[in-house]
Amino acid sequence: MFANLSDRLTASFKQLRGKGRLSEADIDATVAEIRRALLDADVALPVVRTFAANVRERAKSAEVSQALRPAQQVIKIVNAELVEILGGEARDLRFAKHPPTVIMLAGLQGAGKTTLAAKLGRWLREQGHTPLLVASDLQRPNAVTQLQVVGEQAGVPVWAPEPGNGVGDPVAVARSGVQHARDKQYSVVIVDTAGRLGVDADMMQQAADIRDATSPDEILFVLDAMIGQDAVTTANAFAEGVGFTGVVLTKLDGDARGGAALSVRGVTGKPVMFASTGEKLTDFERFHADRMASRILDMGDILTLIEQAEKAFDAEEAEEMAAKLAGDGDFTLQDFLGQLNQLKKMGSMKKMLGMLPGMGQMREQLENFDEREVDRVEAIVHSMTPAERTNPKILNGSRRQRIAKGSGTTVAEINSLVERFDQAKTMMRQMARGGGKGMPGMGMMPGGGKKAKGRMQAPPKKGKKGKSGNPAKRALQEQQSANRTAQEPAGSAFGLGQPQAKQEMPDLEELQKYLR
Repeated sequence: MFANLSDRLTASFKQLRGKGRLSEADIDATVAEIRRALLDADVALPVVRTFAANVRERAKSAEVSQALRPAQQVIKIVNAELVEILGGEARDLRFAKHPPTVIMLAGLQGAGKTTLAAKLGRWLREQGHTPLLVASDLQRPNAVTQLQVVGEQAGVPVWAPEPGNGVGDPVAVARSGVQHARDKQYSVVIVDTAGRLGVDADMMQQAADIRDATSPDEILFVLDAMIGQDAVTTANAFAEGVGFTGVVLTKLDGDARGGAALSVRGVTGKPVMFASTGEKLTDFERFHADRMASRILDMGDILTLIEQAEKAFDAEEAEEMAAKLAGDGDFTLQDFLGQLNQLKKMGSMKKMLGMLPGMGQMREQLENFDEREVDRVEAIVHSMTPAERTNPKILNGSRRQRIAKGSGTTVAEINSLVERFDQAKTMMRQMARGGGKGMPGMGMMPGGGKKAKGRMQAPPKKGKKGKSGNPAKRALQEQQSANRTAQEPAGSAFGLGQPQAKQEMPDLEELQKYLR
């Protein structure tokens, strides 16, 4: 969603790099470019004015003029201001002292309240709570049925005494749902309310009546992040008519400009608490302003990536994989298939790759990445026998043709997978065994190895002298050469036989943490 804004901000910072000192003209030009980028992203004008003024004031202060790298200091200031307008520190849900905790969802029709209710219920269930969904949207056709379906998918029970489709009293349903949760000892109640295509008096009155009947601990305003400048008008209308304690942004995976996410906090003063990033029930996460700001500035979101990995990967399996890579066993295609399945649990590969720093410069390649490639690899491995997965060296021509027919691929794709697997296994084993600091082979690349530390390369040794014409002296030289050859390990023309420097072995416990 923030692709265009991210590209514009990154381009504005490139003009500052390499400058040891920033003039007022440099700062003014950068702030003006940032201002245009925010306006193009549909950020509300009052928020843009405040943001630009704060950045300009801080950029001209002593913290930049006295810094060793003023350009990086300006980027730091922009990041801090982005975090501020996005909400600062994340706020947790307020739970009632005496259960059940009542959470009311409000917003326009089409913002995604019903699906969000199931996502929030599933998230609370994973946190150890016992949620109950209440179907108080009796206006929209099949809204009750939809909530029952998504509630079943999320594993959360639904209270739906009325069929909906214009039949029933939504206030009475909400009140009875809270009472049912109290009787059955549910810890959290999530009330799904009706919306309209636009703000009107009937919707506001109904939401206010449900609020008065249930006395919710949290009122979450569900906002479609793709509606642009209209987000400000809608947020102000709900703040005056119903009031809310937090905001939930939906459809953050869309291709809109994303100004709503940057505007709602500055306009309403209420924090953004959750974000919906896709259609699946698992595409739901806590909203962290600092992480979102880091994504916008193309600095990645490693913390969220680590949290998703911790949920998807099993700790015992990770330790077994680390032991195999360290040399206690053989990493096979069956192990690779297990790792692939755990990666798929984390969600879209594009989203995971997009959380890495600097991926904004590879956005076109990332967009062209085919998610089905993972399915094809999985089909190839599934078409192999257990013996072939354990030992790919037995894959002869006929076996590869059989696997290609079984997986719907070609022999060339089988060959490519086996070759890449062998290369990856070798690389991971070198890393696990402490074959050197960083990635294997980095010392052979420009800027890598000991040469990068500023030391001069040792002068090349002079070649050996020619053989002596004296028969006795020549025999002695040949004997010395034979002794040296016997002491040196066998190698190849790539220098593998040369004595290697003593390598530092990493701590295995630290290594296992990273491998997990």
